[in-house]
Amino acid sequence: MKRNKVIFYLIGFAVLILLVQIVRSSFSNPGIEAFEGKYEELGFYRNENNTGPVVRVYAIRALDTDEAWMREFAIAQPHTKYGRTLVFFFSPELKEKVALSPQEPFFSAELQPYLLARFEKTPMGEDRFVKEN
Repeated sequence: MKRNKVIFYLIGFAVLILLVQIVRSSFSNPGIEAFEGKYEELGFYRNENNTGPVVRVYAIRALDTDEAWMREFAIAQPHTKYGRTLVFFFSPELKEKVALSPQEPFFSAELQPYLLARFEKTPMGEDRFVKEN
């Protein structure tokens, strides 16, 4: 009987340690505040379809042109299962808002020279980051 109690307490202690680790890592991860001062949203499009694939398209002015934060920022954007999320990063020289559409090309061709990078999260959840120019 004493052996069963010891095993029960060991399992309970292991579960408690696991729960503490999960809670600690959940609250210590950086949020959107990690990107403050590095971007400005120029445009956003989301289709009205709530029963099928959801398409989200973001146009972002990158105030900091470091590729690492751009990738992290794009991965942090919402994504719906079987949906598609696209993030376009434009240079700081682009000052006007960007009109986005659900079909390619997602923005006006005149803005192509300002494009720094593009990110796509596919319907199967795969990430694709491409640095332009």
